[in-house]
Amino acid sequence: MASLSELVEEARLSARALLDYGEGLFNPTIRLGVTGLSRAGKTVFITALVHGLTRGGRFPVFESLASGRIAKARLAPQPDDAVPRFAYEEHLRTLVEERRWPNSTVDISELRLVIDYQRHNGAERTLTLDIVDYPGEWLLDLPLLNKTYEEWSAESLALARAGPRTELAAPFQAHLATLDPLAGENEQATLIAARLFTDYLRACRDDRFAMSLLPPGRFLMPGNLAGSPALTFAPLDLPEGSAPDRSLWAMMVRRFEAYKDIVVRPFFRDHFSRLDRQIVLVDALSAFNAGPEALHDLEAAMAGILDCFRIGRGTILSTLFRPRVDRILFAATKADHLHHLSHDRLEDVLRRTVGQAVARSELAGAAVDVVALAAVRATREALVQRGRDKLPSILGTPAKGELANGEAFDGETEVATFPGDLPTDLDGLFEGGAFRGLSTDAADKADFRFLRFRPPLLERNGAEEPPLPHIRLDRALQFLIGDRLQ
Repeated sequence: MASLSELVEEARLSARALLDYGEGLFNPTIRLGVTGLSRAGKTVFITALVHGLTRGGRFPVFESLASGRIAKARLAPQPDDAVPRFAYEEHLRTLVEERRWPNSTVDISELRLVIDYQRHNGAERTLTLDIVDYPGEWLLDLPLLNKTYEEWSAESLALARAGPRTELAAPFQAHLATLDPLAGENEQATLIAARLFTDYLRACRDDRFAMSLLPPGRFLMPGNLAGSPALTFAPLDLPEGSAPDRSLWAMMVRRFEAYKDIVVRPFFRDHFSRLDRQIVLVDALSAFNAGPEALHDLEAAMAGILDCFRIGRGTILSTLFRPRVDRILFAATKADHLHHLSHDRLEDVLRRTVGQAVARSELAGAAVDVVALAAVRATREALVQRGRDKLPSILGTPAKGELANGEAFDGETEVATFPGDLPTDLDGLFEGGAFRGLSTDAADKADFRFLRFRPPLLERNGAEEPPLPHIRLDRALQFLIGDRLQ
């Protein structure tokens, strides 16, 4: 039976959904959530999407734009006064003029785009697209709402004691062995435990391991909550029973519940529950680099992410009283780091990674798709002669400090690299037969890795911003909003 607080929360969500529905009668709106785990390319995706629509980009698969039915797309004032505006102009300048990738998303932001278009029957219409950018780490926090501290603690310690995490968690585990959950409250011991647990989570995110399942998400991006009690807790080895009053265990429970109340519930209530469509960006290449353990960890993270959504086909009743996400797109980013011959294989790997979760979504009536894309293409393709063979290669400018075969790149020189073909044996890829992975050796000696490239050098035509080259961004747009522009 639902608790009183859960019933109150449901009533608040329904009231907000009713308000949004009323506004949408006069101004049809799609709230598109854009998320992904660290370095998946959320900021680049939004910047490229807005630039392409407002500039009239080359999107042949995006039917309404390719056919000329979109008359104009323009930015409009920020819809929510309490949410920062997505810094589109600054990010575009960073990409085009400085040839740097924008900084990662560390907080929520929004941008409103108004699209004037013509329906197939000739009628003139307007669609408002509210783009909500938020860190994927926040999304992985949502399952905590249905867990007790004891459940989360047991799951977190089980993860920390498996695979490559074992060594990374060793300092935290050593401190954990000194803690008695039944002893009295101890602020200093708790501060040390929280710091060591955060250090362990941060180490898991390193390129050599590329782990994805790392809640609580705010531990890695605390913002103005840094040092607060709500972010100062850690898992404990717990005995049977319940927490004694004023014990270390009870202290951890209290702070875990505060984290849910202060951090997780407001995000769910004010932002996540209002989404209509969602794209989840996935840096699958980092998982390939790190090896099979990272792929399995990514698989678990994607299942957890999809379980967060209240999915299903939208109806008038669901729109009135509790909106549902009716379209979810999983996108493997950085497809430009591979030759186009491997793009379909990249999609196959991502489809395998999210397969079980996608099956549940489709049964609920939601439309789910998978795509390999590059919102901004940093490379070109070429055939490079090697002996008697011509290898399908990519041309680009590696970022300063990138290493390959012992060579460090200066960030200015364009090079041709042969990225290799992704394995066709998906079982081997996930079980370790296809490659060893970056975490098995030093970074400059790994047998399977991808360079990071700088954004491309673009030519201006007068004062107009140059078009941003992409791979399959138009296909993503067609899936996400194409049906609302018929």
